[in-house]
Amino acid sequence: MDFGLVLQTDPPASRVISLMKRAERNGFTYGWTFDSAVLWQEPFVIYSQILSNTTKLKVGPMVTNPGTRTWEVTASTFATLNDMFGNRTVCGIGRGDSAMRVAGRKPNTLARISEAMKVIRALGRGDEADLGGTVVKFPWIKPGAELPVWMAAYGPKALKMTGEEADGFILQLADLYLTEYMVKAVKTAAVEAGRNPDDVKICVAAPAYVTEDDSPEALAHAREQCRWFGGMVGNHVADLVSKYGEHSAAVPDELTDYIKSREGYDYSHHGRSGNPDTQFVPDEIVDRFCLIGPAEKHIEKLNALRELGVDQFALYDMHDAQEAVIETYGSTVIPAVNG
Repeated sequence: MDFGLVLQTDPPASRVISLMKRAERNGFTYGWTFDSAVLWQEPFVIYSQILSNTTKLKVGPMVTNPGTRTWEVTASTFATLNDMFGNRTVCGIGRGDSAMRVAGRKPNTLARISEAMKVIRALGRGDEADLGGTVVKFPWIKPGAELPVWMAAYGPKALKMTGEEADGFILQLADLYLTEYMVKAVKTAAVEAGRNPDDVKICVAAPAYVTEDDSPEALAHAREQCRWFGGMVGNHVADLVSKYGEHSAAVPDELTDYIKSREGYDYSHHGRSGNPDTQFVPDEIVDRFCLIGPAEKHIEKLNALRELGVDQFALYDMHDAQEAVIETYGSTVIPAVNG
């Protein structure tokens, strides 16, 4: 199993770079960041420094979207980084929850994401792409360039499109039941589209907080540090409920039930521990969606995720023990999971 580290690009950028260097030293192979231009610093500028200060780490957004940058600019940025540092980027893409809403726009449609994925992937590997009637190609790309595009999804139509078109699937929660349900949907769609389902990489992304023991006090603190995640996921779930209803065969109740007490969301606290808009998230959801507890509990859940077909676990590291979790994963968790 691959391991990734996910960070927000809060200033100073030097700290983001330092944590990514620490992650690579501890066996992480991917470095991901949020991409929301108003809330955080520009990630692609920081990627260049991460890549220059590491040797093998692959970097990318979790996730960018097709609305805040024109597609040829996105592709050119990735391709430039790959030309400078080798094929060490991944384009994670989604609807643009925070990036679009904070700027007063609606998240992108699936049709727009589909078009953008095709254009960005083609241009990033040196092929031609049609930009709405104008066919372009980067003349400077060298042979062998690659740009995998991984799609974030929850709903039935998005899962189907991921299996049909994307190089990877990003699932932002670590619940075992929902992971099995959604991975199956993606793999089935891939098969029905005539693809090899193994060609679609599966990445589960969630916060991880390692405690010294499983005492009530330690677990309570860990839950408070990770409760923000249920609120972030709840934004996407609220969109699904709005589209499909509270109880629909298209979306499992195990995903939608917990947002009944959700009252609103302020993006100024997005993705941060102590987010006051996430108190509606019950402890059960924190335990299901995240990895908390002693190291052996993390190892147990990661092994279960791998059995469900997960190729990468990407660790959201937004809490009060950033370095400690990276170090414990490097010394204990990753070696145990990968033998």
